[in-house]
Amino acid sequence: MKRILVSPLLLLLLPAASFAQTDLLTGVYSLEQAGAGRTVYNQECSVCHGRVLEGAEGGPALSGGAFIESWRGRPLTEFIALTQRTMPVTKPAGLSDTEYANVVAFMLNRNAYASGQEKLTLGADALAGIVFSDPGDAEVEALAAAQEKDGLMVEWLHHRGDPGSKNYSELDLINRDNAARLQVAWRWRSDNFGPVTWPNLQTTPLMANGVLYATAGIRRAVVAIDAMSGETLWMYRLDEGARGENAPRKGPGRGVAYRRNGDQETIFVISPGYHLIALNAQDGRPLASFGNDGIVDLKANLDQNLDLETAPIGASSPPIVVGDVVIVGSAFPAGGAPPTKEMPVGNVTGYDAVTGERLWIFHTIPQPGEPGHETWLDDSWTYTGNVGVWAPMSADPELGLVYLPTEAPTGDYYGGHRPGDNLYAQSLVCLDAKTGARVWHYQTVHHPIWDYDLPAPPVLIDLEVDGVAVPAVAQITKQGTTFVFDRRNGQPVWPIVETPFPASDIPGEMTAPTQPIPSLPESFMPNGVTIDSLNDLTPEIFAEAKRIASRYTLGPMFTPATIYSDTNGGTLMTPSGGGGANWQGAVADPESGIMYVSSAATLGVLGMITDPDRSNMQYVQRREQVEGPFGLPLLKPPWGRITAIDLNTGKVLWFIPNGPTPAWVTNHEKLVDVDLPQTGHEERAGLLVTKSLLFAGEGAGLYAMAGGGSMFRAHDKKTGEVLAEIDLGANQSGVPMTYAVNGKQYIVVAAGAPNRGGELIALALPE
Repeated sequence: MKRILVSPLLLLLLPAASFAQTDLLTGVYSLEQAGAGRTVYNQECSVCHGRVLEGAEGGPALSGGAFIESWRGRPLTEFIALTQRTMPVTKPAGLSDTEYANVVAFMLNRNAYASGQEKLTLGADALAGIVFSDPGDAEVEALAAAQEKDGLMVEWLHHRGDPGSKNYSELDLINRDNAARLQVAWRWRSDNFGPVTWPNLQTTPLMANGVLYATAGIRRAVVAIDAMSGETLWMYRLDEGARGENAPRKGPGRGVAYRRNGDQETIFVISPGYHLIALNAQDGRPLASFGNDGIVDLKANLDQNLDLETAPIGASSPPIVVGDVVIVGSAFPAGGAPPTKEMPVGNVTGYDAVTGERLWIFHTIPQPGEPGHETWLDDSWTYTGNVGVWAPMSADPELGLVYLPTEAPTGDYYGGHRPGDNLYAQSLVCLDAKTGARVWHYQTVHHPIWDYDLPAPPVLIDLEVDGVAVPAVAQITKQGTTFVFDRRNGQPVWPIVETPFPASDIPGEMTAPTQPIPSLPESFMPNGVTIDSLNDLTPEIFAEAKRIASRYTLGPMFTPATIYSDTNGGTLMTPSGGGGANWQGAVADPESGIMYVSSAATLGVLGMITDPDRSNMQYVQRREQVEGPFGLPLLKPPWGRITAIDLNTGKVLWFIPNGPTPAWVTNHEKLVDVDLPQTGHEERAGLLVTKSLLFAGEGAGLYAMAGGGSMFRAHDKKTGEVLAEIDLGANQSGVPMTYAVNGKQYIVVAAGAPNRGGELIALALPE
């Protein structure tokens, strides 16, 4: 027979006595004291009342409406006396006065009663007459907001901070006055998560109830980590065998999704082999009620006849949870030279968050009878694939809408096998999250042949444009432009001009006659390659850059690819297919309406060839990297930048090179006596914006000689000025996030270095 310990604090749920209300329960404890009380609670009380006071088998919840209602109007001193007399259940009255005072402070804080400057002291005359306030009062809501500001427990529940992907936090415990004192609080290493090390850790952890949830290693293990110490709490890994080995996107991916529904907290992750897995956040065990013992086979739910072991479809970004629906995108192998023009289609699917049942599917290549089907000529819809959503998605839960940034069809640089505009490729698509029905869409590149996928989650932000309030969605692009729409209906906030561009002369290719160019916001980086784009740090370097460029076709953005020959190396393009901006995306300050975006001056070359040994496509991209003058970049600096754009006006406020001039440039034999400008690093950095600061690393640079760096900086949001910096000891590889536990703010960022596993680095102020 199972023995159940019944806590004396069940008495807390007896009907409330009638007391005359005097002073409300505010400011009777300190935040530091509540932090100490959390430790006492975890050691002495959580076994009966749950890790976050949610209640457990042996005792009731000690937070929430039922708890406060049971004590409404009753004296605080009565609550203290009962706690002291009966708890813990295994040793009533067995704690010190300090421990009892601290644990009561913790319980008050978890019930949103605001802290003050003085500690709670048992038996103090100041406690006389103080009663629990009515949970229905507006004052209690204000106290809850005050508790959030105090920062005892400020969570990070979404991949980019909120469903609208702003990557913003109101936390200000780390601010311009103390950011220079930041130091490493702990490091969590992923070296042993897999048979090989994986340095390029792109995960952004989530934080709930003092626990971080992240992904790690080549097999994408899910890990739970103590948010204060970095201790590993549990790990889950699915062994997918050959299916995992065939995955097009191995490695940790970019993280997980989280859902809280009453007492049930669930972690969702997409495995490399393309399974959707639901885990109990408390212990990492798969939820038996979801799918097949916690797992849904995504390949079997795409309305396609796919080989479950070999079909080259997977995912690198986490799913997104909107209400009771989990929404899943997909990713494919690189598409410069696909082995075949016949590929799986990256349809988007929605699943019941409790049962795993597929609720809907959105065909990203429209089927007969669906809007957009007419944009696929010559029956090309029957065999063309891709058009996945490999970047993270965003959502507006109040409107019940989800926003999909889609990618190119097969292949990235040649569309002769798929004539037409090819909806919904490289489009921002808005769906009803419950049904998957299309609400609106906008195609940012017609008949895509430049690999200009929408690379990042769109940012949802409320603006004021010309005196009119606009609930907006802003989508950055690889090519350096930003499209801004009313997120309810897809109406452009500023005119988007269909602009003519040169036609392709490659046989079979039919380029679109125009491409959409936003009149505002202003571009966040130059695009297109001209003589004026070339590296001119010295006359000698400029002359050599022009000589190199003379072998290629130059032109503005959307200049088509050209056929490779002895006299033409192909079309130079900047930004390259890697961007510009990429998956690191943009961040936004909801108070000011300012968006910040990191970008790099990358260079690509589109020289097309026929190569039957590589592909059955008529033309594919020739593999080539353009060598710059004397080993320097071909393009002029800055090679990496951070730009601030006021989305209320569409104007660029400032931009700065991200990072100093690299040593390999300053020490170059052709530049020894040259007064160099600050060039920044040829890499995109993950950004984080808070109440007073903009945080940025220097990017991973793990696969580019000119990219990345180990410095992490705090910038003035208004000017970009560097206020503080810290050397991470490895290159930033993920998008940073922030949270607070026990009144202490942490910033966590993924970092990596060659030949060692990626790590999560937590920064905090010293004690």
